[in-house]
This record gives sequence, C-alpha cells and structure tokens, in this order.
Amino acid sequence: MNVSAAAETSQDVLAEIQTAVIGDRTRFETILTAIVGQGHVLLEDVPGTGKTLTARSLATTLDLEFKRIQFTPDLLPADITGTHVYDEQAGEFEFDEGPIFANVVLADEINRAPPKTQAALLEAMGEKQVSIGGETRELPDPFFVIATQNPVEQEGTFPLPEAQIDRFMIKTTMGYPDRDGELELVDRRADRQSRTPDVSSVVTRDAVLELQDVPESITVDPAIQEYLVDVCRATREDERVEVGISPRGLQRLFEASRARATIAGRDYVSPEDVHAVVHPVLDHRIVLTTEADVRDVDPHSIVDGALNSTPVPSMDE
Repeated sequence: MNVSAAAETSQDVLAEIQTAVIGDRTRFETILTAIVGQGHVLLEDVPGTGKTLTARSLATTLDLEFKRIQFTPDLLPADITGTHVYDEQAGEFEFDEGPIFANVVLADEINRAPPKTQAALLEAMGEKQVSIGGETRELPDPFFVIATQNPVEQEGTFPLPEAQIDRFMIKTTMGYPDRDGELELVDRRADRQSRTPDVSSVVTRDAVLELQDVPESITVDPAIQEYLVDVCRATREDERVEVGISPRGLQRLFEASRARATIAGRDYVSPEDVHAVVHPVLDHRIVLTTEADVRDVDPHSIVDGALNSTPVPSMDE
C-alpha cells in the first residue's frame, strides 16, 4: 500500500466511524493516528460522550476482533490474560484465553482496577505478548488497547502509575458535540429502530496491517528530527517539571508524526504533523513538581512553552 492509498483508506475509515459517532473529526483523526502508528489510546472523559461506541465502531470498521473488559476493584490479572483450566476428560490442563487475546481491546474505566491488575496490561501493551504459567503467548496482530477513564469520579479508583501511562502513545478526550451535533444525534436516533448505530467494515485485517506499514516509508527531514528532539528536551529544562519527556516519549512523537503524515497523504513529515500530535502524545508524560501540582499547572502549558521556545524549521526546500 502506498501513501495515497493509505490516506484514502484512512479517510474511508473516518467517514464510516462518523456515521455512528457524533464528534469532532479531529478527535477521530487523533485516535486513528495511534492505530496507524501501532500505538495505544487512553480516552479520558465523562460518561456518555461516545468512548465505548467509538472503540467498538473502530474495530468493526477495520474488520477486527473486539473485546471489552470492564475494570472493577475485584478484577484479577487472570481475568484479563486467561488461565489454565483442568479438563477432566482429557486429564490435563488447557489454556483458556482471556479477553486480551483480541485485535482491539477496550479497557473500560481502567483506573477502577487495582495496580496489580492494571500491570497485567503492561507486557501486553509493550511486547504484544503475555506470560502465563511460564509460557509466553503471542497476541493477535494487529493488537491495540483503547482504555477509558472518568476524570470526575475519583472515589474508589487507582490512578495509573507513570509506567502505565507511558505505554499509551496518545491520550485524548472525546468532548461534547456542539449544538448542531447533538441535534444530529437526536435526528439519527429518530430514524433508526435500534438504540446503538451500526457501522460496516471498509477494510480487511490484512489491509490494516498494510496501512500500519506505510509510516515506515515516510521521510523525516533532519531539521524535523532536530525539532522533535529540541521540543522534548525543552520540557526537561522547565523548572516546573519533575520528569520531562523520556526517549520513549520522543520516539512515540516521531512515530505519531509519521502516522499523521500518512493519514494526510504526504510522504514526508511537516511541522503541521508534529503540531497536530504533540499535545496528545506528550502532555500525559509530563510529571510536575509538587509545587507546580499544588498551583494547578497544566502539562499542556509546559508543552506549549517547549514549542514556543523552539524555532520551527522551514520546509521551503
């Protein structure tokens, strides 16, 4: 698949998702950027904004197997990865796969499960495999996690540790639709007989794998590479920051920028691509100092400061 075909496929996917979910197209492009870039997504928003519907619609549109895990305080790691079950007839243990063995896994309200259960996702998200009973089992390809959490209700929740948050290429929100969008939502509901809208598959699983290969062919000019490095380094020099962007975060910004260029149909990364993904990729990786946290400093402003202090390279040539 070439860049033009990848861009056309991406637009088809976005158009199909928008037949089911009302929302800002830019939000869907951000989520698709993670998929094309072989990353994971963390959606943080209040209930009822379409997080679950978006994940399910995306899986259907891409013709991928979808599994949903409702995270609760009593959820165990084995409930995610699976476990060995004794078969009395065969007289041996057989492995019963958990819901993690799917192409698209929705980790719903991930911060409601205890840290030990949250950690069960770490190896899966980082290595695309799980280790159970001394055996390593590969996960399906493609594989990506879409996790959700509610930023309002914090009672009985377990905040994700930095190591877990860092596994997500992108963190974003769905946001409320505008008035016209909500009117369209009601109008669509009046026109159908079911509560949940349906979408159709527009690509095959093999096409998704081909789509994910395209960013590897995207050119990143040395000037853009330096720009990415300087922006990330600038976050570490801010006195309000305890831990700035790590080398892994830099790599994810590089990968997301190439994926965004792919969706836009360009065979090179431009500053526009970087600016489109820099906040969803970097904001959640910033760890503030205690003083900055008390003063309610927003990581978004830290990244903005890094961008403003770093000259944007010219792409005239």
